[in-house]
Amino acid sequence: MTPPDDTGAGARQGRAPAARRLTEHRLFWPAAALAALLLGNLALTHDFFAVRVQNGHLYGSLVDILQFGAPLILVSLGMTLVIATRGIDLSVGSTVAIAGALACEHIATAQDPGSLSTVLSAVAVAIAAAAAIGFLNGFLVARLGVQPIVATLVLMVAGRGVAQLITDGQIISVSSAAYKMIGGGYWLTLPFAVLLAAALVAVASLVTRRTALGMLIESVGGNPVASRLVGIRAGGLLVMVYVVSAVCAAVAGLMISSNVSSADGNNAGLWIELDAILAVVIGGTALTGGRFSLGGTVLGALIIQTLSTTIYTLGVPPETTLVFKALVVIVVCLVQSPAFRARLPRRRRPAAPAPAAGDVGARRQEVHP
Repeated sequence: MTPPDDTGAGARQGRAPAARRLTEHRLFWPAAALAALLLGNLALTHDFFAVRVQNGHLYGSLVDILQFGAPLILVSLGMTLVIATRGIDLSVGSTVAIAGALACEHIATAQDPGSLSTVLSAVAVAIAAAAAIGFLNGFLVARLGVQPIVATLVLMVAGRGVAQLITDGQIISVSSAAYKMIGGGYWLTLPFAVLLAAALVAVASLVTRRTALGMLIESVGGNPVASRLVGIRAGGLLVMVYVVSAVCAAVAGLMISSNVSSADGNNAGLWIELDAILAVVIGGTALTGGRFSLGGTVLGALIIQTLSTTIYTLGVPPETTLVFKALVVIVVCLVQSPAFRARLPRRRRPAAPAPAAGDVGARRQEVHP
C-alpha cells in the first residue's frame, strides 16, 4: 500500500503563511485600495491608463494624478514626521496659502517678474517664512508645553488671515515662466512637481532610515519618558519636525500657486491638512505616535487624489463630495484594521474524517501490544 501524498498539503501550508505575511504587511492594504480605485476608474473610462507623448511631455490620467497629488504628498510627508512624535499640525493649510501669497506678491511687485533671480528670491522668502511658522509651532509645543492641536490651531485660524493681508483680499496673478515651472512645468518629459516631490520623499527616506534620526523620532513619539531618561533631547527634535512640516507645506504652496499662476489667500490649501492626516492614517501611521511609514503615506496621498479623480468621473454633486470621500476613507481604514478583520466571519475548515473501525483496532493494538 502506497503512502499518501502530502506534497499538495505541504505546499498549501507553505503558501498560507506567505499569503498571511503579505496581507499583514503595512503597505498591502493601502496598495490594494489604490489598485482597486485605479481599476474602478479603468472600468468607467477605458483609456484611463493611456499615456501619450505630446510636444515631448507625458499626458494622461495617471500623470494628472501624480501631478495634482504632488502637493498633498509633500504636506503629508511633513505631517507624518509630526504625527510620529505624537503631535499634529493643523497649520499646514494656512502655511500653503501664506507661502503662495508671499511668492506671488514678491514676483508681482518686482522690477523683472520673469527673471530667474526674482523667482529664486520669492521661493527663498516663502520658505523662510514657513520655517519661522514651523519654529513657532515647535517652540509652543516643545518649550511652552502647549498641546500640539491647540498650538497649530491658532496658526490655522490666524495664518489664513495673514495670507489675506498679504494679498489684500485679492487674487494676485503673476506672469513668470520660471515660476510656472515649479507646479506646471515639465522636465525630462515628466511634470516638474512630480520629480520635485519624488526627490524630497527620497531625501526624507534616506535621512530617516539610513541615519539614527528616524529611530529618535519614533522613540520620542513611542515613549517620551524613556527617551528623556536615555538622554534624547526631545525638544530639539520636536522643533525640527514642525519646521520640516512647514517647509514641506511651503513647497506645496509654491506648486499650487505656480500651477495656476496666482495666489488665493482664502482658498489655497483649504482643508489640505485634513487630507494629509487621512493620508498618513491610511498609510498605516498611528496617531498615537511611534513607528511611521513614509511609503505608506505616499500611497495614502495617492489614494486621496485618485479618489478625488473618481468622484469627478462619477459626476458626484459637489455638495456631497466630502461625504462620499469620508465613506470611502472609512471603508479603507476598516479593511486594513487587524481588529476589524478579526471580527469578520471566516470560513471554517472542513472537519477531519472519522477513522474507520479497523484503523481504531489497529491503533489500539499498537498502543497495547
